[in-house]
Amino acid sequence: MTEAVPAQVEAAAVERHVRRWLERAVIGLNLCPFAKSVYQKAQVRIVVSDASTERALLEQLGEELALLRDTPAEAIDTTLLVHPQVLQDFLDYNDFLDDADALVEAMDLAGELQVASFHPDYQFADTEPDDAGNLTNRAPYPVLHLLREASIDRAVAAYPQPDAIIARNIATMQDLGLEGFRALLSDDA
Repeated sequence: MTEAVPAQVEAAAVERHVRRWLERAVIGLNLCPFAKSVYQKAQVRIVVSDASTERALLEQLGEELALLRDTPAEAIDTTLLVHPQVLQDFLDYNDFLDDADALVEAMDLAGELQVASFHPDYQFADTEPDDAGNLTNRAPYPVLHLLREASIDRAVAAYPQPDAIIARNIATMQDLGLEGFRALLSDDA
């Protein structure tokens, strides 16, 4: 009989994989030119959810939105709510984003906070699953990224040609390719 792995060990491994993705892909490839500063200042909160249902995840999302709302940006600028046990199917995850946006509205946080999305099988509309552009939003686990609108506005205002970020990221991922992306996130890299 196999002994169960303690949840905190699993959560630690999930967080380690997410940090590797942040450090090697998001920051390392400069996919988000705004991420490095807040990450280096330890203003990125990473929460590994133990939710096993969409309802439980939505409740935890509400708690994290409230915490971010009530905490100064100098302490927590952004939150990554990683949920490895629920919404593994990308279409279910994509549908859940409507519930996430509705929760932001219900909490009267529209214009203050927003939820961005990352998933291991992320696929933009009108693309093929293996399109390299999809890699820009692929993460090792499903992630709800809670962002402050004010922080986004400040970062965009300070960045020359923010509209060029998307095209540059797609070109970066086309150059890297799926196998290169996998290798970048592997334990051996």
